[in-house]
Amino acid sequence: MPFLHGFRRIIYEYQPLVDAVMSVVGLGEENGGQEDRARIPDDESDMSSSLVELLERESRSEEFVKGISYATIKLAERGLVEAARILLRYGADLNFEDPVSYYNPLHVAVLRNKPNMVKLLVEHGADIERRDRIHQSSPLDLASEESERLPCLLTLLELGADVNAGDKQGKTALHHAMDSSDGLTVHNTENIQLLLERGADVNNVIENGETVLSSFVFLVEEILEATVDEAVEIGNFCMKTTELLLAHGLNPTSCLTDDDRPSLIRTSLDHFDLLFPLALLLIQRGTSMVCSHHGDSCWSGYSLLFLRLQMALPKCVDQSQATELLEQAEVLLELVRVNNPTLPPPSRLKYPVRDKDPYAAALLDLHKRIMQHESRPPTLQCLCRAFVRRHLQPWPLEEKVKALPLPDRLKDFLLPENNYTLRPEWNCFKPQQKQH
Repeated sequence: MPFLHGFRRIIYEYQPLVDAVMSVVGLGEENGGQEDRARIPDDESDMSSSLVELLERESRSEEFVKGISYATIKLAERGLVEAARILLRYGADLNFEDPVSYYNPLHVAVLRNKPNMVKLLVEHGADIERRDRIHQSSPLDLASEESERLPCLLTLLELGADVNAGDKQGKTALHHAMDSSDGLTVHNTENIQLLLERGADVNNVIENGETVLSSFVFLVEEILEATVDEAVEIGNFCMKTTELLLAHGLNPTSCLTDDDRPSLIRTSLDHFDLLFPLALLLIQRGTSMVCSHHGDSCWSGYSLLFLRLQMALPKCVDQSQATELLEQAEVLLELVRVNNPTLPPPSRLKYPVRDKDPYAAALLDLHKRIMQHESRPPTLQCLCRAFVRRHLQPWPLEEKVKALPLPDRLKDFLLPENNYTLRPEWNCFKPQQKQH
């Protein structure tokens, strides 16, 4: 078996040289083999001299290159740059793989978040795009997966790593950063931001048709099944990430895959009462209220809001909760008109019968008010507002509006969302109520 054969070769052939190197740099067995208890020589020049003396003495050994190459992996793990520099000078193989993990020194340096070691290895010729044999992950992929590895991610990008290089499935570093973020234990917001700022493609499609957005929508849906505290934490992460993705060209309105997975805006409107901050953010950012691929024949924001009202109102525990739900829907509909003043509501909706549904009257009254409003042509000032807001993209608009040579009252008109007084309890994410 190749695996066992490689492992035996370490133990019986070049492991003694590896042990000797580690002992010289203060990481021998006498120190317990633990990094946090390692005895690094006080005088680095003494360590360097001792290491050179050892390498000169062992340089004619048949296993010399393999021994110092494996030792380089151990040094990379601990970030011992000067010792690694000496081994590289004596011919350590930068592509040598750990026989157990199949990671090379650069992979290990990234995994252990040793940016100075990463820089040393790349400057000495390590292939910055080399993928490991098991997962086909590049150093950039590995760096993107943990927020603690941000220094290595920055170092790799500054050294020229391809931000849009894909693995065997087509996943880029951005996919890896998104997929490894659960909003609870892993928050890769800074990694995601850095990748986007360096040109990561938010619309990249991988082999199975999935995108960055589809994996993100899956995380948003996790809010609905979480606990109350988890829903708040995941929701906060999703809000930050949504702003980043929108600022770098994400289209939140298109259907995601062939299996009818909903878009980001559709997901937020399907559960607007539970995902209200996200729905509000997307509408404020001017997101279209119809599917960008299929038009309103696929879905429309107006229909989704009313369908959710029909589903959620009967589950309200009291009249105050029902009133709050209707108020949230009206706020979203009013903000829709700010960016889309000419968007007509669809007429193909089934409404409840007044005598059979206690909330039918409220729904029908809301629909009537909206239809009356939409039956009138939008005013010129509303059309102008929508035009100006579109041309000030990307969002956020507040600072851009403030810089316009306009009276304050016109600036306030351009930013009507600032005049809405939202209830504090609306500014949080909520899970679905579990059925018992």
